[in-house]
Amino acid sequence: MIIDSHVHIWNIDKVRYAWPTPDDADLYRNIEPVELKPLLGAAGINGTVLVQAADHAEETDYLLEQAKQHEYILGVVGWVPIDRPDEARRQLEKHAGNRYFKGVRHLIHCENDPDWLVRPEVLEGLRVLAAYGKTFDVVAVFPNHLRHVPDVAQQVPGLRMVLDHLAKPPIALGVGMEEWAAQLEAAASHPNVHGKLSGLNTACDWNDWSSDDWRASVEVAMRAFGAERLMFGSDWPVANLAGGYERVWEATNEVLAGLSERERAAVLGGTAKAFYKL
Repeated sequence: MIIDSHVHIWNIDKVRYAWPTPDDADLYRNIEPVELKPLLGAAGINGTVLVQAADHAEETDYLLEQAKQHEYILGVVGWVPIDRPDEARRQLEKHAGNRYFKGVRHLIHCENDPDWLVRPEVLEGLRVLAAYGKTFDVVAVFPNHLRHVPDVAQQVPGLRMVLDHLAKPPIALGVGMEEWAAQLEAAASHPNVHGKLSGLNTACDWNDWSSDDWRASVEVAMRAFGAERLMFGSDWPVANLAGGYERVWEATNEVLAGLSERERAAVLGGTAKAFYKL
């Protein structure tokens, strides 16, 4: 089974979003599963995981409702207020019986505090999340957040985490890659941390990139995590800003071409299936 572990949908008529905004003309519209299905079919992808794009419960309910209606949506990474542990517990209890609710994400890169992830109340909320057996997608953006992941892994050892977009390696900047690699390897030294091969096109020059731009980052991630802790995600529809779904899928296959059949099977589906318990 081939699984896209990182897709967004949104309906701006039903749900409030801080982003996209009217200035994002290509994305500021309703983007729903009916548009996604033919893209998955053309790529030969069997299923996908929806990932939250707004820090409120309203969107989570919307995503879960969409999952019920479309068989190729295998799971949802929603939101609970992990910085308010008691409220997080109540919301997790609400979703405890929902087979699509797999994990949680919070837009930590939108928080003003670069140390938000290691606040005492957040760590307590993550312990609650771990107790419910749910995963945590870490929107770590190098350098502010990735450096905290080893601390979280140590303090909440039962929490399964995945680094969205490999924490955005500074590919376009051309500097800082060594420090990013060191921080990624430090995070990956903890077995409860995984990596998501997604959104790398947005870490490049959006208008002029190729799979070669990804190659060094993916090689670092493969050494750090191994195929069993690395998973593919398209980051669609954000991918539309850098060529679209097909281009991202082709680039992914190009950069993974040197892997063994077993490794490719893990990155393109097996890891996501195990991590999210699909």
